[in-house]
Amino acid sequence: MRGAPPARIVDDIEALKREAGIAACSFVRSGMKLGLGTGSTVRYTVLEIGRRVAEEGLDVTGVPTSEATRELSESLGIPLLTLNEAGELDLTIDGADEFDPNFDLIKGGGGALTREKRVAEASRAMVVVADDRKQVGVLGAFDLPMEVVASDWEDVRDHMARICPGEVRLRGGRAPYLTDDGGYILDCEFGPTISDPESLQSQIRSVAGVVDVGLFVSICDAVVMSSSSSVRTLLKDNGRLS
Repeated sequence: MRGAPPARIVDDIEALKREAGIAACSFVRSGMKLGLGTGSTVRYTVLEIGRRVAEEGLDVTGVPTSEATRELSESLGIPLLTLNEAGELDLTIDGADEFDPNFDLIKGGGGALTREKRVAEASRAMVVVADDRKQVGVLGAFDLPMEVVASDWEDVRDHMARICPGEVRLRGGRAPYLTDDGGYILDCEFGPTISDPESLQSQIRSVAGVVDVGLFVSICDAVVMSSSSSVRTLLKDNGRLS
């Protein structure tokens, strides 16, 4: 049986995640309204923004994508607005569970996909912070999450069972995971088959009871990617940051 990786390797991976999270801040400028993402890697981005606010006088306003990010941002003294108050954002920095060659994403492993998508769609550009394990040729090896209205989850599950080639599971089972907005999450085993994420997104969004799906199509403009030995920035051709 495969054991846990040595502590040194874990420390090295964490150090590179931190480096990638900080490197994503190279896109941040004073005066910006920022979407602040959710997850273990982008947490380092929020920490760095907080440091720059406190030590360098960086003048930014953040819109958090989860309650966890809101609490962290407030503890760091980052000024915050709701999305309704902020309107259009200059930039969102967030994580991803997968990204493909077109910079389309699967997100939602952390359960915040609906707020994450609304913030990203309100932004002039999006930067993703991820490690190279998230880079795939075709989306879908990571189970596709979707937020659903809690009272409708069984109907949505039955509908998705006719679309999804694999299992459709309620996250948390008998103790369902609750999103920040009180919804449930269904995780769908598509496997690496999602070659047309735009069409699949439209199909799933049309299902009654679906709040949103964790496909982020034509939204991401750059990926700051860590590997076992380095951190590099990938820019989407003809993207909003290229």
